Amino acid sequence: MQTTNRRDAIKSILQFMGLASIGALSWGAYLKEAKAQVPTLLYPPGARENFSQTCIRCGLCVEACPYSTLHLSGAKSTDHAPYGLPIFTPRENPCFMCSDIPCAVACPTDALEISSLAKSNISASKLRENPKNLDIAKARMGVAVMDTLNCIAYSGIRCDACYRACPLIGKAIYLEYKSNERTGKHAMLLPMIDNDICTGCGKCEHACITDLPSVRVLPRSMILGKLTSDYIKSWEKADEERLKNTNAPAIRAQQQKVSHPNSAQNYLNSQDLDMD
Repeated sequence: MQTTNRRDAIKSILQFMGLASIGALSWGAYLKEAKAQVPTLLYPPGARENFSQTCIRCGLCVEACPYSTLHLSGAKSTDHAPYGLPIFTPRENPCFMCSDIPCAVACPTDALEISSLAKSNISASKLRENPKNLDIAKARMGVAVMDTLNCIAYSGIRCDACYRACPLIGKAIYLEYKSNERTGKHAMLLPMIDNDICTGCGKCEHACITDLPSVRVLPRSMILGKLTSDYIKSWEKADEERLKNTNAPAIRAQQQKVSHPNSAQNYLNSQDLDMD
């Protein structure tokens, strides 16, 4: 009898250990998936840089979206993403740029950083109480990229579908006029993207008439570069501060030579630059 009880006890312990091991493996796999970064995913307005790690995957933003733009990742076989993240696919359903940004307002955490969408310096709680203080034009969900080889406008055929679809028409997407060298007598209306203004809503990609869109929206981190402090745009006031606060030795040394140390224009116009 005692042998049977001892055998049953050992069996129970082994079963418990097996279940604990399976649970630990499952939890480890979930954490690994939760931390996985999928660089091509497009998230709702206000998403932080580490959104995939900070989003609790509650789905409230998906429910709040009035146009069913957002869906949870993993629901489609084409997502190739961790489960439960709110994402959108512009070709299927773009962001409609709601002025009150209900998806960001619904977020119970700071994963969707609502303060980044404010018209002025207003607390997140007040923004949720009064969404009129939000500015959807400040959203940076992604940035549009033009495929000039397959865009028919760049072939000389009249098309401005993406331009007309842009909510910030004439700003985020504007037209540049160029003579058609092939015909010698027609004008080409070329759609151009302003990276600083484009919100990444995807309406241009959705409207593109080519079989595969010739304009696509991708995450800004995949497309945009970043200048180092060695390069100064003297015509931009913001670069004056960048020059003032730089740690680059060559530039810091040059600041001592120009008559106005904090002037980027003087720095560039100086004939005595240290080229080392």
